[in-house]
Amino acid sequence: MGSDYRSSGVDIEAGYKSVELIKKHVVNTFSDKVLTGIGGFGGLFDIQMVKNYEHPVLVSGTDGVGTKLKIAFMMDIHNTVGIDCVAMCVNDIVCSGAVPLFFLDYIACGKNIPEKIESIVEGVAAGCVQSGASLIGGETAEMPDFYENSEYDLAGFAVGVVDKKNIIDGKEIKAGDILIGLASSGVHSNGFSLIRKVLRPSPLKLREYILLLKSNLGNELIKPTKIYVKSILGLISKIHVKGVSHITGGGFFENIPRMLPKGLSAKIYKGSFEVLPIFKLIAQLGDVLEKDMYSTFNMGVGMVIAVSKEDAEPALEVLKACGETAYIIGEVTPGGGVILC
Repeated sequence: MGSDYRSSGVDIEAGYKSVELIKKHVVNTFSDKVLTGIGGFGGLFDIQMVKNYEHPVLVSGTDGVGTKLKIAFMMDIHNTVGIDCVAMCVNDIVCSGAVPLFFLDYIACGKNIPEKIESIVEGVAAGCVQSGASLIGGETAEMPDFYENSEYDLAGFAVGVVDKKNIIDGKEIKAGDILIGLASSGVHSNGFSLIRKVLRPSPLKLREYILLLKSNLGNELIKPTKIYVKSILGLISKIHVKGVSHITGGGFFENIPRMLPKGLSAKIYKGSFEVLPIFKLIAQLGDVLEKDMYSTFNMGVGMVIAVSKEDAEPALEVLKACGETAYIIGEVTPGGGVILC
C-alpha cells in the first residue's frame, strides 16, 4: 500500500470542507474595502481612504489566546476564543488611537475537524465585527504528532491606521491627570497558567456552580475578552485623550506604566472600582498576595485612560453613552510605577 498525505495524518479534504464552512462567517466581516475573496494567496485591502489622513501611520499588533484554550478544550466550547484572539490584538492597537482595518488568523491543530474550525472562525469573525475590522485572510495548519488531535493553538494579527498628529503616546500626561478605568468582562485572556494552578479545573469541576460567581466556573472562565475599540474611538472623537493602557499580561504594574512618561506614577484607588468575584476566588483559594493579583490580572478593569482633570467627568459621560461601565480609578502623581492605595 502506497503512502499519501492522508496516511501521514493530514486530511486535505477536511481542509477543503473547513474553507467552505467558514466562508459565511468571514464574508460577514467584509467591507467595500476588501478586494479579494476567500482562497487567494494574499488578502487585498483598499487603503485609498488614507488620502483623507494628513500623515497616515499603520499600527499593527499580534497576539494569541494562551492557555485559556485549555478551558475551551475541557468545555468543548470553541466559538468564543476567536473573540479573545481579535480582542487581544485590536485592544492593543487602539491604545495608539488607531482604527482597525483588517485582521488575519492562524490556527494550528492536531486534526482538522471542519466543524470545530468553523466554530473557532465564527468567534474570530464576531470579534472582527465588534471591532470594525475585516477578516481578510488566515491559515489552518493540520500538524499531526505536534498537537493532540483534540487540541489547537490560535493567534492573530491586526493592522490599523491613525493620523500621525493624532497618535496617542502618553507624552502629554502630567501630574494631576485623572485615570479612568473601563470595566472588564472577566479574566479576559491573561493569567490562565496561574488560574489552572490554583483552581485545578477539570471538565467536571468546570460544570460546578459557585455561589460567589453566580455561575458555574467554566462559564465564568470562558467569557470572551471585551473589545473596547468602538468606545475608545468614540471617546477620542470628543475628548482629548492623553494615554490609553490595555490591562493585559502583567496586570496593572506592567501595563499602566507603559503609557506614562518617565518620572510619573499611577496612584490607583483600590475601592474605586468593582473587583470581580472571580479574582476574589482566585486570591482566596490560591492564597495569592494582593500585589501578585494586580501584577497578573485585570482585577475588573480592562482599559485605563488618562485625561486632564477638567475632561474627566465629560469623558465618563461619553463612555457611559458608549455602553461602558467607567470609573475614576486614580490619578497621575510624581514618582514612578504604580501605587495601590
